This record gives sequence, C-alpha cells and structure tokens, in this order.
Amino acid sequence: MDIVLIIKMIIIGLVQGFTEPIPVSSSGHVMIASQLLGLGDQGFTFAILTNTASLLAILFIYRKDIIRIAVHSINYLRTKDSKYKSDFRFVCYIVIGTIPAGVLGVFLNEYITDNVSMTTIAVMLFITGLALWFIRNLKGRKGESDITVKDALIVGLGQAVALAPGISRSGATIISAIAVGIKQETALRFSFLLYIPVSVGGLILGFSDFLGEPNKAELAVPYLSAFIATLIMSYLAMKWFMGIMKKGKLVYFTYYCFIVGILLLIFY
Repeated sequence: MDIVLIIKMIIIGLVQGFTEPIPVSSSGHVMIASQLLGLGDQGFTFAILTNTASLLAILFIYRKDIIRIAVHSINYLRTKDSKYKSDFRFVCYIVIGTIPAGVLGVFLNEYITDNVSMTTIAVMLFITGLALWFIRNLKGRKGESDITVKDALIVGLGQAVALAPGISRSGATIISAIAVGIKQETALRFSFLLYIPVSVGGLILGFSDFLGEPNKAELAVPYLSAFIATLIMSYLAMKWFMGIMKKGKLVYFTYYCFIVGILLLIFY
C-alpha cells in the first residue's frame, strides 16, 4: 500500500472539499494542488468521486429544505393548494436554472477540460475576484417567492459560465443571484440547490467511466481516503461559508482570488 499516495489523495480531497462551497473554484484549486504534489491530472473518475462527496455533504446540510420543497411540490401537483405554490415554483426555477449548464456541459465539457493551463486559471480567478468586488455591497430584496423565470435563467447562465476552469460555480451563481436582487441567504440556498441536479447529472454521465477505470483495485484505498476527506471538509467549509454570507463578507474572497491569481502568474 502506497502511504504517500494516500496522504496526497487526502490532501487533494481536503482541497476539493474546502473549495467546492466557497467562491474560489474547486477545479482550479485541485489542479494547482495536484501539480504541487506531483500528481498531475487526477482524471474524470477522481473528479466524479470527490464531487459526489461534496454533493452528499450539501444534501445533508440542506436536507430539511429539500424534503420541504419536494413534499410541498408534490402536494401542489395533487391539490393545487396555493400554500404549496411557492415551493413548487422554486423547483421549477431550479430546473430552469439547470438547463444552460446541462446543455453546455454535454457539448463543451471535453473541449474545456482539454484546454486548461495555470495562466487560464489565474485569469479566471481575477475575473471571479472582480465580479465579487462589484457585488460586495449589494444586499438584495428578493426571497424565494420573488424569484422570476428571468432571474433563474441569469443564475443558470452564471452556472454555465463556471464550466470554465478557474471560474467558481458557487461564486458565479451567487454573484448572478445577488446581481439580480436576490437576498444573500436565498442566493446561497438557490446556488447549492442548483448544484444538486448538475452534480447528479455529471455522476450519471460519468458512471461508465468509473466502471471502466482500469486501476480501480489499486486505487480503491487512495480514492476512498480522498472521498472521506472531501465529504468531511465540504461539510465544514459549507457551514463556515454560510456564516461568512450572513456577515456579508464576500469581499474577502476577492482578495484571495487576486492573491492566488498573481502567484500563479509569477510562478507558472
């Protein structure tokens, strides 16, 4: 058993888990960490595993919201009772917001993945940082019941933009949501509920690649270690980020994106 490889995989898992919820690009940071550790590209199977771990952590955190929205939506379809309509509409907006990334992901994912450099990641981090700076003082007034189809599409387009490595998915969706006037708490919830169908879709599409992984047996322990590390860290990072959002301190991530972007340009 390669203990060094297991430790490196745990580190990669911790990086993925910490950066997935926050607006700094998990894919970009995983690439940076992989290069620093001498691991290179971890491949699609590893990405699917760690993204699944992050998904499970987010599902657990938002489990009450998910159950409420699902039950109320079903009740609305059965009874047409207006008290359930708001949650049913929210589900519709999640579906609408998922479409842009779903469509572009199918057609452009291979191209995007094959055209990545540290310079690209640095530039995308600068773009993320600038976007966070521009919305730093926006509070928003729209709650879940005030979101429109137009809002959902704009946030969905933000999620589609985040297919580019270095652009944070959570950052792009939260920035887009706040920019159209959605309250920060609602923007955060909408962003991560949007993450669920996209992540599940990626898991389904990548399942055959996982089954075809030639080194599953020898990589089982390292991958499992990374999965557990990602799961735990995603939960802790998400809880921490929710606190940051409540305090309205997104601007901190602006500085972080600029610093990391500059370091990448200097050293790569």
